[in-house]
Amino acid sequence: MAELTGKRVLVTGATAGIGKETAKGLLAHGAEVIIVGRGAEKTRAVAEELQAATGKRVEYLLADLSSMADVRRLAKDFLARWDTLHVLLNNAGGINLSREVTVDGLERTFATNHLSYFLLTNLLLPALAKGAPARIVNVASDAHRGQRIDWDDLQAEKSYSQFKVYGRSKLMNILFTRELARRVKDLGITANALHPGVVATNFLAKPGLWGVAGKVAGLFMLSPAQGAQTSIYLASSPEVANVTGGYFAKSKPHTPTAEALDDAAAKRLWEVSERLTGLNAAPRAA
Repeated sequence: MAELTGKRVLVTGATAGIGKETAKGLLAHGAEVIIVGRGAEKTRAVAEELQAATGKRVEYLLADLSSMADVRRLAKDFLARWDTLHVLLNNAGGINLSREVTVDGLERTFATNHLSYFLLTNLLLPALAKGAPARIVNVASDAHRGQRIDWDDLQAEKSYSQFKVYGRSKLMNILFTRELARRVKDLGITANALHPGVVATNFLAKPGLWGVAGKVAGLFMLSPAQGAQTSIYLASSPEVANVTGGYFAKSKPHTPTAEALDDAAAKRLWEVSERLTGLNAAPRAA
């Protein structure tokens, strides 16, 4: 891993699990880290914990990333304090047992796991361009395997399955990353996605999600620290300084499904996401 002294990193979903361990690892490599959490008390406590563990000051910002207004406020709050960003690590995500609708009328998993990545990244592109060479790292998952986007039921209004909806959101992460890489290639910004592995975190410990089988499976899962390693690698390693549009697992290039490599679907998803977030200001490749 490269020394990150002087590099500013923003990590979403950083109050627990993979995100927290990613922030800790990047601090250990010298980065200036700003974490994003939803609740003020918990986020402040984690920032203080990370600061005590690493001896480095940790700033934090607050946002409910299922709300597009909150995503916009997060970007505004960041840009009000800093004009430069070297690494954006989109890590926040969730899975919901039943279909829920956000304040924007959007299906919650889709809004949090995909649209927040899309909107926050686009709003922070000026800071990333100023910090170039800069990196965008999107936490996806091999849960995308076996999934395809149902364009006629994008928000699972007709049929809801928690694992299918989650897997589709992870497919969207990869499609978004590949289209983003194409669009920002001339700005000195790279974009890569990753599978962190199957990690034993609170994310997978929701009551009713796995049952007894989940408790047994948890014995064989990676620790959050292990699950954070590919995120840390993509954020810091000189080996991937010029790599963009890739999908990684275990800090190595990994081949996603044919559905994740569909350029037409990636472009269509981008256009749909623009409409749903009210964003239409992203740079386009020549």
